[in-house]
Amino acid sequence: MPVNHLLGAGLGLLASLIPSKTRRDARVNLRLCFPELSEAERRRLLRKVLIETGKTATEAAYIWTRSPARLERLVVEIRGQEHLDASLAQGRGLIIASPHLGAWELMGLYWARRLRLHSMYRPPRQQEYEALLTWVRERSGAELLPATPAGIRRMYRALTEGHVAGILPDQEPPEAGVFAPLFGQPAKTMTLLAKLSQRSGAPVIFGFAERLPWARGYRIHFLPAGPEIADPDPERAAAALNRMVEACVQIAPAQYQWTYRRFRRQPDGRNPYHGQPL
Repeated sequence: MPVNHLLGAGLGLLASLIPSKTRRDARVNLRLCFPELSEAERRRLLRKVLIETGKTATEAAYIWTRSPARLERLVVEIRGQEHLDASLAQGRGLIIASPHLGAWELMGLYWARRLRLHSMYRPPRQQEYEALLTWVRERSGAELLPATPAGIRRMYRALTEGHVAGILPDQEPPEAGVFAPLFGQPAKTMTLLAKLSQRSGAPVIFGFAERLPWARGYRIHFLPAGPEIADPDPERAAAALNRMVEACVQIAPAQYQWTYRRFRRQPDGRNPYHGQPL
């Protein structure tokens, strides 16, 4: 892992120096979401973001190819375990929302050994990769369900049976969704999580694996979501979801997926990434 992260950090540092769409998208996101920072502060944060992005890329291969037993040793601390335990004790199933923050690939593999986990995923554009993707992520015991009507129905049944649903809550939904503020910016946000919680009665907690410096392992965080995340009003529920994403990101801001064009669709039709220098 030290060698892996050193390689990833080197690639990320190189990416911070070379003009690219990746660097541009991260820079635009940081400008939109952290207007209170000076230009110099945002440049430093951008460099850290791209270094952590490089680690995310290289560690995925490490996580995908190591045995679940070996991955156990990577988790050195869990904060908020009491929130997980209290939610499970309700016996109504549980939704774990894991933003694209830190080592999100590790979360599913680690918790599938402890929980009856069903993870929602978006099928890749290249269909030939789907079998590999599902095999890698299911090898700890999770069941992967595509974000299709049939997959959503299966997820709902799993929750009513007391199982655990894993959802990545911070991707732009391809179709249904509402605009809600994320770091003060309108972001098209999923409504699926709120609907699943409303229909099943399952509580929601947020969790992510923070990458510790110098390859010292990972610290898992759990944060409980309030009841407003299942509000019948889709916009209020989406706003609550995004507030929880923000709370997670504030713990490890450089490790968020700032290279994702989260704000490319705006209510007024503009795209903040167009026309920006690389």
